[in-house]
Amino acid sequence: MIQSKPKKSTYLSLGLILVILMAGLAYLLADFTRGGSYSLLFYLICCSLLTVVILLIAVKMMAGYKFISVGNERITIRVPLRRFTKTYALIDVLGWEEETVMANKRAFKQLSLVFNDKTSFSISNHEHLSYSELVNYLAKKIPKKRHKQ
Repeated sequence: MIQSKPKKSTYLSLGLILVILMAGLAYLLADFTRGGSYSLLFYLICCSLLTVVILLIAVKMMAGYKFISVGNERITIRVPLRRFTKTYALIDVLGWEEETVMANKRAFKQLSLVFNDKTSFSISNHEHLSYSELVNYLAKKIPKKRHKQ
């Protein structure tokens, strides 16, 4: 049984960045309430920008927190934050695709799975463990359903 789960190091670093950004936002708001040493426009722009970045990172972390287990001709997908668990047979897979993007001399890969109930899930090699084993399993078991770029 192959289990692909989120990497703790990725979520730890994103969580640390989130805490730093929230501390910066709290500092700006506290400074503004004490009388402010900058103009009102500066506080409006910085607080709005920090809030948007915090929300984007938080949503990215929540959306990527999923577990995929593959084995015994079955694929089980678990998304704890949505309390969603679904098990599919391999014949329920309409198609799968692995996309590769080269950036800074590193390969960023993403695996997308589409099922017959029009549900799709994707995971990446930088955010999940056992990514290559999962791709190898799919290439071995259902190679005809692979969509090539």
